Amino acid sequence: MNYKLIKPITPSYSALEQILTNRGVPHDKIHGYLNTTDDDVNSFLCFGEDKLKAAAAALIKCINADAEAEVIVDSDCDGFTSSALLINYLYDLFPAWVNNKLTWFMHTGKQHGLSDFTLRENTKLIIIPDAGSNDYEYHKKYSEKGIDIIILDHHEAERVSEDAIVINNQLSNYPNKEMSGVGVTWQFCNYLDSLLNTTYATRYLDLVALGMDADMMSLLSIETKHLINKGLSQIKNPFFEVMVEKAAFKMKEPTPIGVAFYVAPFVNAAVRSGTQEEKEIIFQSMLNFRACTKVPSTKRGHKPDEMEAIYVQAARTATNVKNRQTRAQDAGLEFLEKQIEAQNLLDNKVLLFKLNVGDIDRNIAGLVANKFMAKYQRPCCILTRVEETQDDNVIVSYQGSARGCDKTGIDNFKEICEATNCIMYAEGHQGAFGLGILEKDIDEFIERTNELLADASDEVIYYVDYIYDNVHVDPQHIQDVCRHAELWGKDVDEPFIAVKNLKITKDMIALMSPDKKPTLKITLPNKVAIIKFNSSPEEYESLYSEQGYISIDLVGRYAVNEFCGNRYPQILIEDYEITGRASYIF
Repeated sequence: MNYKLIKPITPSYSALEQILTNRGVPHDKIHGYLNTTDDDVNSFLCFGEDKLKAAAAALIKCINADAEAEVIVDSDCDGFTSSALLINYLYDLFPAWVNNKLTWFMHTGKQHGLSDFTLRENTKLIIIPDAGSNDYEYHKKYSEKGIDIIILDHHEAERVSEDAIVINNQLSNYPNKEMSGVGVTWQFCNYLDSLLNTTYATRYLDLVALGMDADMMSLLSIETKHLINKGLSQIKNPFFEVMVEKAAFKMKEPTPIGVAFYVAPFVNAAVRSGTQEEKEIIFQSMLNFRACTKVPSTKRGHKPDEMEAIYVQAARTATNVKNRQTRAQDAGLEFLEKQIEAQNLLDNKVLLFKLNVGDIDRNIAGLVANKFMAKYQRPCCILTRVEETQDDNVIVSYQGSARGCDKTGIDNFKEICEATNCIMYAEGHQGAFGLGILEKDIDEFIERTNELLADASDEVIYYVDYIYDNVHVDPQHIQDVCRHAELWGKDVDEPFIAVKNLKITKDMIALMSPDKKPTLKITLPNKVAIIKFNSSPEEYESLYSEQGYISIDLVGRYAVNEFCGNRYPQILIEDYEITGRASYIF
């Protein structure tokens, strides 16, 4: 087991100060970081007043003319929340126009922007939240038809389109590049509020929090942190609220890391694996003015005339789709496990699968890649065969999802793929992106990545904030850190700690609920409990010594057990190894 201290310990720092400076928050900025205010939100004018004015003018022109407009809903949680926020906001201002003239377009798969959009005959305005910045040919095509296009996006693009009104924090002087599409959309609504002397945008900060959290925006950005935490403190959206309630046994209160694990995946599962009807019901449940509308029940065993609110149906639908996706994911994992052994894929530094269409659902390729990356601790590419005809020639490529492996230090896998000079494209983030390689270049790609990653280890490296010796764990550290569960998320990782040379005697160790879901418990003299869930009698026996002790090194996370109003400090074991044994204690 390999663990490293992130930075040397500064004795004058509190545990929280040490952890936050380890994550890149300057020590003199910690107070402000912990106590953000609305003053930390940037001015919407940073997007460019000319762009904001043009977008507002195009929108008001369409509404005044009672003309039809269409919102393109992007294919992920950020896209759903971006479009829902905009439509909710416009309904507050112009309910009749929204009900009669505004419609939305839902992609059939994971498409983005205008690529598969079908224009309705009388549409005069297209609004694209969270996508569309680089759809230059489509901008020109629709602009020549006299149709206005408003883009509210956060993705990088080569240039600002001349044929669309582009509001994008990556293509402007907006300081925060860690704001996703829903944040950009919210700021545009703030601008409209300033023109109309209203304050409707603030109603939808819960959707801002959900979308930015799901899109893994960095919490090192003080504006992003403020908007997410403020949004999570005022959840009113019916769908979001009921999903938080369903996850209450896993997260006691909504936090960035809790929402990212227990809410956002259900929306993304619906987008990737749901039918059009399932996606539609979930999107409508995010529209406050529709969410409580009664529709025929789809609950198993329902009565013929039984009705239920859309948001109730949506929550159950999201759960069903997620379960269905998990079953498909498990089937895909089983199918690919057989290929690993048959094709000796572990001989290479990158685990690369070449699949035929239909081998696994392409919509879950990224999820499966994540699982294999975590299991085998190396980058993973799951690519499906694509045939295209160009000038009467059939071009064969493999395209799909790639994942890096930051736990072994490979946090720049996209850059590594590009350095091979063997790929068609690599689009997305460094650790999670879409990848395309021509069939003829696959072998060279594997050869080049083997060379570039020759020194890479497949052993997990745990980067820890503290290393304690034997039983000398500071319980106050645990108490202090666990009071700030709202801090942890993207780039502000939940703290890990190590305990080295922990000597376990028989009076310290117990196996709780051995006949059900066994939990291993090691109690230190200062009453700190070290916990390992999903243990076994065999594991307990391996750490039990009748007269001596078993010595281990472990890595874990801080936790507290709240019982009858008291808080008991714990360490939840992530990994450990036995380092020694003694038959007797002298």
